[in-house]
Amino acid sequence: MNIEELYRTIAPRLTNWLVASGSGYHEACDIVQNVFLKIWKMRDDLRGDESAVSGLAFTIARNLRKNLARDDARITFVDEIKDEDGGATGPAQSPSDAAYLRSRLTAAFAKLPPVLRDAYTLFQVAELPVREIARQTGVSESLVKVRIFRAKQKLREILADLAS
Repeated sequence: MNIEELYRTIAPRLTNWLVASGSGYHEACDIVQNVFLKIWKMRDDLRGDESAVSGLAFTIARNLRKNLARDDARITFVDEIKDEDGGATGPAQSPSDAAYLRSRLTAAFAKLPPVLRDAYTLFQVAELPVREIARQTGVSESLVKVRIFRAKQKLREILADLAS
């Protein structure tokens, strides 16, 4: 098993999933790096199957993210967006503003129950198959499909005003 090839295929999906799940980009990169350090240390005990390593990587990442959240149990809310020159521009107002849309999506994801949010982001962002999500979360494939459907439905409801 070549760790470098696994990194090239799994790391981008893992990073995207972490960012979509609420981690900052730099934090996600740190988590991915730690995940692959752990995988590298376990390389002799792993099967050569890429899907097994992929599932392991997402499980390790989820646990590392939970540990970080537990260690840093404070939430900071930002009411304004900083310009590149450091000046505050105030809250985003325009629905076409990328920062505004990102904040709306982040808020919408925060309103989803964790089980729906995890299923949706593993499926849409990490591009994991339903079978792998079911294996990782310990539920049936049918329940994973229901959770993905409900998450999409809830996001449509929350973001309905943007559809126009």
